[in-house]
Amino acid sequence: KSAELAADVAKLEKEIQEVQRQLVEAEKAGGIKQIPIPKLVKSVEKSEPPPATLAPPAKQAKAEAPAKKEKSGGEKKAAGGGGKKAENAAADDAIDVGRLDLRVGRIIKCEKHPDADALYVEQIDVGEPTPRTVVSGLVRHVPLDQMQNRLVVVLCNLKPAKMRGVESRAMVMCASSPEKVEIMEVDQSSQPGTPVLCPPYTHRPDAQLNPKKKVWETVAVDLKVCPEGYAVWKDCPLLVGGNTKMTAPTLRGVFIK
Repeated sequence: KSAELAADVAKLEKEIQEVQRQLVEAEKAGGIKQIPIPKLVKSVEKSEPPPATLAPPAKQAKAEAPAKKEKSGGEKKAAGGGGKKAENAAADDAIDVGRLDLRVGRIIKCEKHPDADALYVEQIDVGEPTPRTVVSGLVRHVPLDQMQNRLVVVLCNLKPAKMRGVESRAMVMCASSPEKVEIMEVDQSSQPGTPVLCPPYTHRPDAQLNPKKKVWETVAVDLKVCPEGYAVWKDCPLLVGGNTKMTAPTLRGVFIK
């Protein structure tokens, strides 16, 4: 009986193989690509326990853990340093009075513009090897003789601009109202080139203000003469060399430009 059963099983297996063969032939004829499937071979080898020498690597991995932690800490420290640099860069980019290059200057020579009746052309010592040429619209407000050898405050990092054919490389700071303009005054002991500071704002003047970023235009909105007669930016006094104030002779509560 066992032999008959084995014969039946063998016959069935043969029939299954034949059906599978016919199916494959039919699929090939229909254009279906055949992918051979590898036969599963049962392992008859007796499994052996892992050798005892495999235990030490776990200990080694444990020893390596602090090094990995240290690396992570280093990366975190580096990231923290980058964040601090970003904060410093953001502070430097902030638009405030500290980005203006305001200095004491002395007018060495002043004459009327050859092609503009309302303009003066001045040569101003701002503490550099050579004087700067500055064009100012002060003819109607300050007599020519009062311009000579005069101490002034000059904005030195505006982009140079031609005014009726003469390039102006700075601007004389004045208290200004629609009816009157006065040159801002400083202590007569001040020296050309002395910077004008405004604590607590950090003095970090741009080499040249970018007109597209509107730094001067933004700062000028809060640059005024206070009721007491001295220059302030957002109520903070502007100090020549960090010590003495720059003042307007008579104007009060007006813009400085």
